[in-house]
Amino acid sequence: MEPRTHLAADPTLCGRAVELGEGSAEVALETTEAMVVDTEGLVHGGFVFGLADYAAMLAVNDPYVVLGGAQTRFLKPVQRGARIVARARTTSTQGRKHEVHVEATVGADTVFEGTFTCIVLERHVLESAGSK
Repeated sequence: MEPRTHLAADPTLCGRAVELGEGSAEVALETTEAMVVDTEGLVHGGFVFGLADYAAMLAVNDPYVVLGGAQTRFLKPVQRGARIVARARTTSTQGRKHEVHVEATVGADTVFEGTFTCIVLERHVLESAGSK
C-alpha cells in the first residue's frame, strides 16, 4: 500500500513509513542531535509525539485526514541516537471519525502510547468553504 496523505512530511522529523496496511502503519524515526534538549541527550517529546501523529495519519491514509485530538502518555525518556518505532492501528471508525491507537517503542521498551482521534474532511483543511 502506498501513502496517500502527508506526502511532503520530512522523514528526518516525522519518521519514515516502514509498513502500511489497511487501518495500520509502522513508522520509524532515527533521533538526531538536533532533537536533543539538554547535555544528557534527552530527545524532546514533541518529536516522539510527531512520530506517533504521523503514524496515526498513515493508518487512516486519506489525503484529507487531520488530527482532532489525542490522549497520550509518555512512558520512558528517549535518548539521542535511538531508533523509535511507532505502530498505529485503527480501533474504531464512525463516519469520518477514526480512533487510532499508537504505541512507540525503542527496542523492547514502550516509550509512548496514545489514542488519536483523526477526522477525514471533505476537502483540504486550509481550503476555504467558498473556494472550489
